[in-house]
Amino acid sequence: MNANLTVDRPTFVTHLECSLTGERYEADQLHNLSAAGKPLLVCYDLPSIRAFLPRAMVEARATDLWRWRELLPVRRTENIVSLGEIETPLAPIPRSSGSPNVLVKDEGRLPTGSFKARGLVMAVAMAKELGVTRIAMPTNGNAGAALAAYASRAGIEAIILCPDDTPEVNVREIALQGGRVYRVNGLIDECGAIVARGAAEGRWFDFSTLKEPYRIEGKKTMGLELAAQSGWRLPKAIFYPTGGGTGLIGMWKAFDEMEQLGWIGYERPKMFAVQASGCAPIVRAFEAGMEHAERWEDAHTVAAGIRVPKAIGDFLILRAVRESGGKALAVGDPAILQAVDDCAKKDGLLLCPEGGATLAAYRQALAEGLVNEEDDVVLFNCATGLKYPMPRAGKKLDKNKRVALDQL
Repeated sequence: MNANLTVDRPTFVTHLECSLTGERYEADQLHNLSAAGKPLLVCYDLPSIRAFLPRAMVEARATDLWRWRELLPVRRTENIVSLGEIETPLAPIPRSSGSPNVLVKDEGRLPTGSFKARGLVMAVAMAKELGVTRIAMPTNGNAGAALAAYASRAGIEAIILCPDDTPEVNVREIALQGGRVYRVNGLIDECGAIVARGAAEGRWFDFSTLKEPYRIEGKKTMGLELAAQSGWRLPKAIFYPTGGGTGLIGMWKAFDEMEQLGWIGYERPKMFAVQASGCAPIVRAFEAGMEHAERWEDAHTVAAGIRVPKAIGDFLILRAVRESGGKALAVGDPAILQAVDDCAKKDGLLLCPEGGATLAAYRQALAEGLVNEEDDVVLFNCATGLKYPMPRAGKKLDKNKRVALDQL
């Protein structure tokens, strides 16, 4: 077992607070949304962490997710649930991006093949700590796979609802890893409505995106990692595939916490929330100057992971994008698929469609002058491209006939 998991260390959670009103909630109790119907955020005693945990101590630890233990909510080591959450690499893609300064943070290297592992490992560990025995959640695929894996690891029952056009590999992965998975003839928010009804009847605990406080804490490790990997100097811009937006919100929270700890300065990356043009409620709200996003009707895109018609944390996403000087961008499916193809053929990195959306959005931002080729930029590839359908390939050769080798 990793040394980061074997030694008990002090924990510094003080309370939770409503992300909209600031109303305070007690830690170590089971919570969904605040009384205002908004996500709860975990708060820490940052001055005490600053005194206890110098940056050099973090740098000396093994580079996995649990190196950030003092900035995470799990109090007791025995409640940690782990499948080996590594630090994911930063891979340059100079040919497909046109710049040596563009890096892809490849989250497909995590357990279950996606960045959903970060959020769900933390949420499941806290569910275990708080005595939850049955969880239900809607998913577009990868989150359900991560929940099934970690819930099985923790001995918690998981019921998972997904749209009926969810990629087949995700549905089978969920089932094989112990989740009870059901296909629903609707979108993810309609799956979520069924989950919410069961939670209201006391059948299970609702694990929908941002309806429990701890997925953000797992996802914020992307920002912590990125800072450490970059020598505690953040990039000029981050392009993030945005459905529910948990990771974008989490990274913005991580940057603030690190500044208060004295680990980084006040500079922030421009945050680009990337959506598909067939489902772009955040983009529409951003362009209209609105704080909340209305539901997107008839949502459709090849990038299923960002097909979220309405995000409960919409105002937190929009706030981070605006405060950073970034923008919400929508890209079409043809541009997404072209970006996936280009990155695979030119740089050897197989992006998922959502990751392809970030490369397509970078190209759009470059053309519009929102970034330039000299800027250090990080794109997030949220899952391994191996989970997604690929074009048929492979011409046949007959071994019984003379093969014209000069034509191969």
